[in-house]
Amino acid sequence: MSSVKQIKTWFLIHKWTSLICTAFLLMLCITGLPLIFHEEIEELEGKPHLAKQVPAGTPLAGLDKRAETAQAKYPQKVIRYIYWDEHEPNTTAFSLSDSIDAPPDNFTTVIVDDHTAELLDEPNYQEGFMYIMLQLHVDMFMGIGGKLFLGLMGLLFVAAIVSGIMLYGPIMKRFDFGMIRSQRSTRLKWLDLHNLLGVVTIVWGTVVGLTGVINTASEIVLGLWQMGQLSEMTAPYKNAGPLSGKLSSLDQAMATARNKAPEMEPSIIAYPGTPFTSKHHYGVFMKGNTPLTKRIIKPALIDAKNGTLTDMRDMPWYVNTLFVSQPLHFGDYGGLPLKIIWALFDIATIVILGSGLYLWFARNKATKAHINRLSKNDTEILTVIAQKENA
Repeated sequence: MSSVKQIKTWFLIHKWTSLICTAFLLMLCITGLPLIFHEEIEELEGKPHLAKQVPAGTPLAGLDKRAETAQAKYPQKVIRYIYWDEHEPNTTAFSLSDSIDAPPDNFTTVIVDDHTAELLDEPNYQEGFMYIMLQLHVDMFMGIGGKLFLGLMGLLFVAAIVSGIMLYGPIMKRFDFGMIRSQRSTRLKWLDLHNLLGVVTIVWGTVVGLTGVINTASEIVLGLWQMGQLSEMTAPYKNAGPLSGKLSSLDQAMATARNKAPEMEPSIIAYPGTPFTSKHHYGVFMKGNTPLTKRIIKPALIDAKNGTLTDMRDMPWYVNTLFVSQPLHFGDYGGLPLKIIWALFDIATIVILGSGLYLWFARNKATKAHINRLSKNDTEILTVIAQKENA
C-alpha cells in the first residue's frame, strides 16, 4: 500500500471512529470533571465527619453489636454487605436490602459509630447531582447494556487516538512541531490546535480510555471470577445443604481473616448468598495499607456456621487489573495535585472533541460550497454551448 493510500485509510479510520464516539466522549468528559473532585465537592458542601474523634486505643464496639444496631433500624430487611469508607473514619457502613438476592439498586445504607455502636446516618446514595453524574458516566442509567456500549465508545476513542498519531506524523515532517497557523483561515487554526492538543494528551487519553473500557467490563470480570476462583474455593460445599439457623459471629469471622492476613485490613464483608461469596460463607475481603496495595483485594471465605477459614487466596490478575484501573481512571492515586492534572487533561480533551466536530462541519460546508461552484460553472458552460448551437 502506497503512503498516499495509507494516509487516506488512516484518515477514514480517524474520521469515522471520532464521529461515532464524539458525542458520548463529550458526555463522559463533562460528567467526569465533577467526579474527579467528588471528595473536595463534598467538603465544600459542608459535609461533616459523622463519628467523633476519640483518643488512640479507644476500644471498638463488637462488629456483631454494630450489626445489631443496623438490623434493629430495619428489622424487615437483611444485611448484604458491610464496608469501611476511608474518608469516614471510625464508622462502619451496612447495606441492607429487602432480600439477599434483591437487585443491586435495592439497598438502604446505615452508618454506625465504631466505638459506641450508635446509629449516625442513613445517607441516600441514589439522589443528588453527584449521583446523576456518576450514573451518566458509568452506564447512562441503562445498566450493563449502557456499560458495554460506553466500553465500545472507549475502544473507538483509542482507535481515534492511534489513527490521529498516524496522521500527525507525516504532517510534522513538513511543519514545525506545535505550529498554529494563526495568519491563515479559522479552520486551519482550529485544525492546528486540534492536532497539537491531541498529541499532548496522547498518553493521558490512552490511559483513561483503556481503564474506562476495563471498568465497563466489571460484570464480566465478576462472572469470570465466580466461575473460576470462587468456584474452586467453595468446591467442598458444592453438595452441602442450605444454611439454617443463626449465622456464626461476625467478630469471629473478622478475627479469623485478620489472623490469616495480619498485615492487611478489612475492606468489605459479603454475607452468604451474595454474588461475592457462596451461600455458605462470609466473604471477608482484605486490603493492603499503601496507596497501591489498598487497591489489591484478598478474599477470605469464612464458614458462616462455625467461623472457620475455608480458603484465602490472592485475586487473579484480571480482577486486580480491574481494581487498579478504577482509581487510575479518575486520578485517585496522587491526591489533589494529580486530580488537577487529570482535570486539565479532561478539559483539553473537551476542546479536542469540540474542535473535531467544528472541523467536520466546516469541511462539509466547504465541500458543499465547492460542489455548488462547480455546478454553477457547468450550468454556465452548457448555457453558452446551447446559445452557440441556436445561433
